[in-house]
Amino acid sequence: MKCKYKIFWFSSAFICFNALAISVTVDVFSNTDKPVFQTVVYLEPEGDVEITQNHQDIAVMDQVDRQFMPHILPVQKGNKVVFPNSDSIKHHVYSFSPAKQFELKLYKDSDAAPLLFENQGEVELGCNVHDWMLAYIWVVDTPFFAKTDQSGKVTIDVPKGHYSVKIWHPRIQDDLDALTQKISIEAPINMSFKLQEKLLEDLSFYEQRADKLTDY
Repeated sequence: MKCKYKIFWFSSAFICFNALAISVTVDVFSNTDKPVFQTVVYLEPEGDVEITQNHQDIAVMDQVDRQFMPHILPVQKGNKVVFPNSDSIKHHVYSFSPAKQFELKLYKDSDAAPLLFENQGEVELGCNVHDWMLAYIWVVDTPFFAKTDQSGKVTIDVPKGHYSVKIWHPRIQDDLDALTQKISIEAPINMSFKLQEKLLEDLSFYEQRADKLTDY
């Protein structure tokens, strides 16, 4: 099987592997039993998982209507992200996060070259022109990852074997290591995560746009 070069902004990874794919369905619930939308779910394989990874994917973090799109973008360690500007105005994207520090000075259209994300962890994005703009890139060291839908559910296809299943969301306050679940996959499986701590307040642009768009 041969993987094609892909450009994508959505949450799934494009992967080639020789083994038969098995579906892992994961539900993520808050401490009040509500689904947690856009949670990154990722499976880190143990030594018995054989895969051939495609490292040619370029993920997209766009800027549309004075907001980042998407709000949360998972990418695999060693892949690149491009930052096009679909607005008619200039943006100035930056990150001071330890996992990736960079600055893309004022630009329009697709002037910014793709950036390599070589370190695992959280990368928080901002814009020096529009200080309400906020987004996150979560870099994982595995090709098996995706985001939950509005029902808090996601399905990821993986080869059989042993995995550590992990989740991440910028509003989660629980100890992420304590949330990790180790599983052995031989057949399709359904599993869930139930948070114990209250989610942090939503500080995303989506909650603030009504009184900000008129400023610029």
